[in-house]
Amino acid sequence: MLLGGYQKLTLIDYPGKLATTVFTVGCNFRCPFCHNPELVNLKLVHDEKSEKEFLDFLKKRQDKLEGVCITGGEPLIQPDIVDFIKKIKKLGFLVKLDTNGARPDLLKKIIDARLVDYIAMDIKNQIRNYGKTTNTKIDKGRINLSVDLIMHSRIPYEFRTTVVPGIHTGKDFEEIAKWIKGAPAYYLQEYREGKILDPRLKKKTKGKTLNLENIKKKIENNFGKVEIRR
Repeated sequence: MLLGGYQKLTLIDYPGKLATTVFTVGCNFRCPFCHNPELVNLKLVHDEKSEKEFLDFLKKRQDKLEGVCITGGEPLIQPDIVDFIKKIKKLGFLVKLDTNGARPDLLKKIIDARLVDYIAMDIKNQIRNYGKTTNTKIDKGRINLSVDLIMHSRIPYEFRTTVVPGIHTGKDFEEIAKWIKGAPAYYLQEYREGKILDPRLKKKTKGKTLNLENIKKKIENNFGKVEIRR
């Protein structure tokens, strides 16, 4: 496993659990607003951690932590992700998987094997705008399949979108709500300027705003709950 590091303790990343978050390196999307550019571009990785180091850390925390959040980057592009998850589960931890949904084949394998206990999928935009939002040639059918797999998995899950003025519009969220209607939880994540993958985006977002509270009010009837993460 190619790991970019880990956060020893998080009270936020895994809902209701005391957890650690491990970051995998590499991503098949190029979202300009990504706040972890060092995990997307392999050339920017300066503090790579070994799988053994992380697993040794977990062994020392078996009586203190409940779960492990696997995020990225995109974890499902790692060729040995399944074996990595199995090793974590063998130590007795719950596993939360973050994914962009571009690998439904592998996601299905993981779901069918009941290797994860919680899934968080990033919804980048309404499906029609996925390509331009991620700066990637997208197989929209694969994204749709991942959504369907997750919603029918009987595994606790959430969907979430980083709301970026200049990229998203209020209409986009109405379309997203139709697409993933019925999900138990949908999170609107506030975009923060700072370290991002493509600094040119700052010109596009400058002076533009989107009212997250208004978006929430318009779509919340479609979900179990809609919350704003700032």
